Amino acid sequence: MSFKVCVIGCGYMAMHYHGPAYVRYAAAHSDVVLAACCDIDEAKAAAFRARFGFARHDTDMAAMLDREQPDAVCLIAPEALTCALACQVLEMGYPLLMEKPPGRTVEEIDRMIAAAAASGAPNQVAFNRRYTPLVCALKRRLDGAALQHVRYDFTRVGRADADFSLTAIHGVDTARFLAGSDYCHIDFHYQPFPELGPTAANIFMDCTFASGATAHLDFCPLSGVVVERATVYARDHTYFLNLPIWDAFDAPGRLQHLERGALRLDVTGLGVPGGGGAPFVSNGFYAENAAFFDALRAGQRPAGDLRSARQSVAVAECIRERREAYCA
Repeated sequence: MSFKVCVIGCGYMAMHYHGPAYVRYAAAHSDVVLAACCDIDEAKAAAFRARFGFARHDTDMAAMLDREQPDAVCLIAPEALTCALACQVLEMGYPLLMEKPPGRTVEEIDRMIAAAAASGAPNQVAFNRRYTPLVCALKRRLDGAALQHVRYDFTRVGRADADFSLTAIHGVDTARFLAGSDYCHIDFHYQPFPELGPTAANIFMDCTFASGATAHLDFCPLSGVVVERATVYARDHTYFLNLPIWDAFDAPGRLQHLERGALRLDVTGLGVPGGGGAPFVSNGFYAENAAFFDALRAGQRPAGDLRSARQSVAVAECIRERREAYCA
C-alpha cells in the first residue's frame, strides 16, 4: 500500500531544504510516493517537480488534493498565507505538516487548532530546531536534569526586518523546548536603532518558566555574525551548544557537556546520531519531515502539533507589538 505525499509551496525553503528531505525519505521507504506539488507560480511548481521527482505539478491546491487524496500534506508557504491555506487543508481532513510560524498571531493559530479539532486531522509544526541532531542530543542529556537557567544568543547580519518576530520565534521556541516547560513570565527590553529603520532593534527577554527555571534570550539582528548559541545550566552540569545555522559561522555545530569541571562530551554535528554535512540534515529539516511521515505511517499522532506551538506564537506576537511583559 502506497503512502502519498503532496507539497504546497515550491519556493526557496521548499527547493533548498524540504525537497532534498523528501527525496531522501522516499529513497529509504519503498511505499512512499511523491505524488504532486503545487504553487501559484507554475514555473516554480514545474521546476520543483522536475528536480525532486514528483509525479505531477499543479497551480490549484484544492484540485490537487481532490485528485491525489494524499496521506500527508506539507505546507511551505509565506507567513501571510499559512493560516488560510492550513485551515483549508485541515478542514478537508488531510494530515498536515506546516512550516513555522504556525500563524502570525494567537488568533490565527487558534483558528488552525479549531480546524484540526473539527476534522480530527493530525498535524505538526515544522520548528526545525526541535529536530536538529545537536539540539536533540542536548535534549536527551537534559532529561531528568535539575535545570536552572537557559541562555540563548541569536544573532543575524543586516536584518532590519519590518517584523523580526517571524524569525525570533525560532529562539523563543528552542529555549522553551530545551527547558521542557512553558514560559510563566517574560520581561521584554528593546534597544531601538531608528537610524537603521523604524523597526530596527535588539530584543532581550528575561524569562521564568513554569518549572521554576529561568532564561535570558538575546536577539541581535544587526550584528556581525549569524549564530545561535545556547548555554544551559543544571545542578553540577553545564552545556554549551553551537547550532549549525545554515552553513554559517558555527557549522557543523558543537555540543559540550561539563560535569563539576570535567569535560564529559565534546562532539560536532557530524558526530551525533542523525547528523550530517548537508544543511537540510544538520539543520533538522530531514528529521522533522521523517518524524511526521513515520508517525502517520505507524498510525500515530505526530508530536509537536499546533497546540504545542501556541505559546511560542503568543510570545512572538508580544515581540511584534513591542510589549513590555508576558504573563501566562
